[in-house]
Amino acid sequence: MQVLDYLKTAVQEGASDLFIVAGGYVSVKSDKRIRNISAERVSPDASETLIRELYELAERSDELCKQSKKDNFSLSVAGLARFRVNVFHQRGSLAAVVRVIQFGIPDWQEMGIKEQVMSLAELSRGLLLVTGLAGSGKSITEACLIDRINQTRDCHIITIENPIEYLHRDQRSIVSQQEVAIDVEDSVTALQDCLLQAPDVIFLSEMQSPELIRLAISAAETGRLVIGTLYAKDAVSAIDYMIHSFPVDQQDTLRMRLSMSLRAIVSQQLLPGSDGKAIPAFEIMRMNPAIQSMIRSNEIYDIKVEIQNGKRGDMLSMDQSLLDLYSEELIDKDVVLDHAIDQEQMRRKMWVVRA
Repeated sequence: MQVLDYLKTAVQEGASDLFIVAGGYVSVKSDKRIRNISAERVSPDASETLIRELYELAERSDELCKQSKKDNFSLSVAGLARFRVNVFHQRGSLAAVVRVIQFGIPDWQEMGIKEQVMSLAELSRGLLLVTGLAGSGKSITEACLIDRINQTRDCHIITIENPIEYLHRDQRSIVSQQEVAIDVEDSVTALQDCLLQAPDVIFLSEMQSPELIRLAISAAETGRLVIGTLYAKDAVSAIDYMIHSFPVDQQDTLRMRLSMSLRAIVSQQLLPGSDGKAIPAFEIMRMNPAIQSMIRSNEIYDIKVEIQNGKRGDMLSMDQSLLDLYSEELIDKDVVLDHAIDQEQMRRKMWVVRA
């Protein structure tokens, strides 16, 4: 079978990922379960052939992969889907993981995204972070937020992505999408340059380096809305990561700037639903005077309590999100307890909900 046949199978089965690794079977991941789809194990030569076919579909040179032994790119197959490809080496042979991205922007309601999250698209300036561990559904949430802005506001939206995942067509807004290594040299240069391109909204698909964090805060301070991605499990971890990315002598200044520019943090994780499909749970932190003070005085671990005590329409703790999903019978008891921060309190609340 050619790689296109495997891509078609992945789409038909509603898979999130396709795996091509020498020594194993070509396989797909759907609802956190992996299933083999090739008749035989893949040899190193066969793995390399399939990955070369991916490069041909993308009309992309494999020179970067030869130089650095890794590559990251996207491709589209007309009438099928878009795919995000990560190529790497393992045991001396080429391997790839291919993320399946359906054409069009996902429906936020079908994806289980709360209106509390979507309402953050109303922010007009400052820094909005979407955080979560790998595979937590951040990309879908970000695409839905950008789509909401695109539908409702007259803006110039610039996205800096590595690679581009969801394609946004101009609606009320103009959307300029830049892919690292194709349209721009790197994320830092792209973010510096885009400030000259009259953006109202800037989206960064990665914000891990100190330089990108510094530039993102600077852009937010100029009155733009900056939506950034961080690999952090919750708001406290995200703020802690940003602050401690900088030398100690710069952290006081960063805390002050962050307290003034940060507007909200959405943290999420994907859970196994009662029907077998993955469903997201969210923590939502909105900036208020108390949290501003906690950031400035380096008492960021108290933010968790402020989120738990926040007004229901304003903020949402992860435990409350879990309880809501349980009360709606979308997730099972064991899932709630596995992911709850305070298990004993959660047991009591669950008993009341189902009593």
